[in-house]
Amino acid sequence: MANYTAADIKEIRESTGAGMLDVKKALDEANGDKAKAVELIRVKGLKGIAKREGRSASEGLIAVDVRDVDGKQVGTLVELNSETDFVAKNDKFVALGDEAVAAAVESGATDPEQLAGTPFGEALTTAGATMGEKIVVRRIGRVEGEKVAQYMHRTNKDLPPQVGVLVATDAAGAEVARDIAMHIAAYSPKYLSRDEVPAEVVADERRIAEETAKNEGKPEQALPKIVEGRLNGFFKENVLLDQAYAKDPKTTVGKVVEQAGGTITGFVRFRVGN
Repeated sequence: MANYTAADIKEIRESTGAGMLDVKKALDEANGDKAKAVELIRVKGLKGIAKREGRSASEGLIAVDVRDVDGKQVGTLVELNSETDFVAKNDKFVALGDEAVAAAVESGATDPEQLAGTPFGEALTTAGATMGEKIVVRRIGRVEGEKVAQYMHRTNKDLPPQVGVLVATDAAGAEVARDIAMHIAAYSPKYLSRDEVPAEVVADERRIAEETAKNEGKPEQALPKIVEGRLNGFFKENVLLDQAYAKDPKTTVGKVVEQAGGTITGFVRFRVGN
């Protein structure tokens, strides 16, 4: 039997993200040589990429970058996925997240496919082979404005950030931008303002509200008011500026920004797997 210890297994698992059985097999084959075992894991991992293509990668992290560019600020979010939370909290995976967002910034990529063929794309393939899991960049988000605030949230203290929010504002809006980013993390609005809600979405909500009211037996003459009330309810739930403010539900996010004398120009919110 190869000569290795539980500490050796732990060390290789943490450095590669590979499963316990895979590490044991590699150490057995390498006669306890840790360096050789890591090499075997990488080689076998590369051979196993095709088998991993159909597997689900729903764990992972959100990585962020905010920087000054030509007198404004640009913020970038990247969601990097793995198959298990064991790999998601691995230091090498966390470092790969930093590499992913740096590659997105440097290349200007807005779609993960645009990272293929870059040095980072090759690093991503190698990481998947070494860690023995399907690892993918799921999406890239970007906002820009006079100021960009960020908020990163850990849903589990043992894992890297699972929720990331960027909020772009003018200079005055920067005063409340981080608090609003925290609000967005908790309340996940879909749109910034009512004007951004697609006309077809509004039409569908109006139709559903009317059909629901009719099925409830509401009087015909009351339908317009009921429909508008329910449509307003939709806006209050899904539009950031219409949402009740998390820190003071008696007011709205829009009022908070207005009182600060500022303007929100854009936002992006990512949650791992959602």
